[in-house]
Amino acid sequence: MRYVLYFLPLIVLLLVFGCGKTDNVQGHNLYDQHCANCHGEYGEGLRRLIPPLAGADYLRDNPREVVRGIRYGMQGPLVANGITYDEPMPGNEDLTEFQIVNIVNYLHQAWGNDYGGITVEQARAWLKE
Repeated sequence: MRYVLYFLPLIVLLLVFGCGKTDNVQGHNLYDQHCANCHGEYGEGLRRLIPPLAGADYLRDNPREVVRGIRYGMQGPLVANGITYDEPMPGNEDLTEFQIVNIVNYLHQAWGNDYGGITVEQARAWLKE
């Protein structure tokens, strides 16, 4: 019992701050640099012009289109959470496959999203299509 009391503060800290969870710092930094200007610091989007990324079903359900959209841009209507958005998104052709994967994996885990991850191999295949 004495050992439990000794380690209790450490156990509480691990439970509060996450045990072994790491933040995707590169993905976060790349998002801030290339995406946050339009999609918002917290992925909230901009009214009915720019779709949200926080809690977005489009982001969850269309990783291929998201990867391709980051690289090549997007045109035409897109439906996210039941709302249609039709503002074009510019591409970022200078981003590497690794940087795109870091951004997408950041988006999939940020703001309460829990959408899993993608691999560089997946992104590479989608970008070649």
